[in-house]
Amino acid sequence: MITIQPWQCPEGLIEQALTACPVTGEGTVLNEKTGDFYYDEWHIKDLYKDTLWEEILNTLPSTVGQARVIKLAPGESYMAHADIDNRWHLNLSGEQAYLIDLDHRVMHECTRDNYWAYMDASCIHAATNYGSVSRLQLVVRELLHRIQPVDLVSIAIEAAYDQHDFRYKFDKIFSPFLNRANQKHKLADFAHTTFSLKFKLERELLEEFNKLTTKDFKVTYE
Repeated sequence: MITIQPWQCPEGLIEQALTACPVTGEGTVLNEKTGDFYYDEWHIKDLYKDTLWEEILNTLPSTVGQARVIKLAPGESYMAHADIDNRWHLNLSGEQAYLIDLDHRVMHECTRDNYWAYMDASCIHAATNYGSVSRLQLVVRELLHRIQPVDLVSIAIEAAYDQHDFRYKFDKIFSPFLNRANQKHKLADFAHTTFSLKFKLERELLEEFNKLTTKDFKVTYE
């Protein structure tokens, strides 16, 4: 699920940034979208332009999507989920904190080693912090692939009835499949609102997709 990359943040730069330009990690987004949330490059916000945070983000040699500093307080955990888009992670602080690959039952320790890591977010995963200090991570979304339409089916998904955990169910059932479809360049025009999701899928994957649907979801085809 996690692969360490050769791209390194210079020694001491993270500590300098945390000291000189503190971030809370509670909704801290370093950049802003230039077009579509999932498909178009994001640019650094004026607030962080020419700061140590821009310097840190630039150590990732890739066109980037949304870049967030995410905080996990002592004793906190995330619910199990998968993501439509893969991520790059850079550990900023923390001790005894872990990313957990629930599919393979493997725990990946989050330590500040100054290296970027690439995360396959199609795995069902969670995160937890068993330490006494907050875990801070710089998490960067990988842009979804744009594909040329070949034989695409337009699909919309919404809750079949009022339910409090619609997004949890969607991420557990559909996100692993859609993430892998994106990696195969067979997914297009993914978008979502609070209560619905829309995308286009190569027709050859439709049978596999249909096997995932349950009575919890209302699925519409165009």
